[in-house]
Amino acid sequence: MQTNLSRLGGQLGVLLCLVGFVVMFLGWNGAASHNVIMAQFPYLISGGVIGLAIVIVGAAMIIVQNQRQDRAKIEAALDRLAAATEQRGAAAAAAAGGVGFTGFVVAGESSYHRVDCHLPEARDEAELVRIEDVITRGLSPCRVCSPPRTGQLTN
Repeated sequence: MQTNLSRLGGQLGVLLCLVGFVVMFLGWNGAASHNVIMAQFPYLISGGVIGLAIVIVGAAMIIVQNQRQDRAKIEAALDRLAAATEQRGAAAAAAAGGVGFTGFVVAGESSYHRVDCHLPEARDEAELVRIEDVITRGLSPCRVCSPPRTGQLTN
């Protein structure tokens, strides 16, 4: 039902544009039939301005419909991407022995975190590095997410 109504919005916009152009033509035709400028104004106002307003409303409906379609396509692509990421994450966790560790950590200035830890998200200096690089930097593990220590690795 929703897709029919949304498709109807675009078709109604095209119809309104056509009606607006017809109203403008009728206003122009009526104004052209009079030689006196004062007699042309009612046609210009009723046909020209109202027709232009109808065209603008129709064009706005077409634009809104196109944005809705684009948003639906983007949402569908994001859903597919999220599903693929979840599948890949689950496969990586299973390959790592079920502990959820993939060999990478998020390193800050003084500590390192699991990839799913929420603490380094807002920091600009956080970067994704291999666990082996933590040794050379001399970083300490996060006390909240408890990432594996370099001596605990089985790789």
